[in-house]
Amino acid sequence: MNVEELRNFCVDKKGVTEEFPFDEHTLVFKVMGKMFALLPLERIPSQCNLKCDPERAIVLREEYDGDITPGYHMSKKHWNTLFLENLPPNLTRELVNHSYDLVVSGLTKKLKEQLDSL
Repeated sequence: MNVEELRNFCVDKKGVTEEFPFDEHTLVFKVMGKMFALLPLERIPSQCNLKCDPERAIVLREEYDGDITPGYHMSKKHWNTLFLENLPPNLTRELVNHSYDLVVSGLTKKLKEQLDSL
């Protein structure tokens, strides 16, 4: 999966916005104002940071050694960095969904209601 495909997959999700809060090279995807994916646009090879359940994060890092690593500049417990070209696109989509779902599950009741009404 390339950067543009990943971007399109993220923005198609309900309640998602994209912005550059850190610098002009790091695209951030948020659901209802909460970050679920970071996409550094100038990194080669292409990478993406995604939120992940801590136990699953460890399993993924072991299974995809070197292609999924602890989150670069993020909480190593809750975030992974994926090297996009080295991973099956279906796995990347699954992990984007997982990150999105984790963030949605942590939203307040009010934000969940707002998301449901979109």
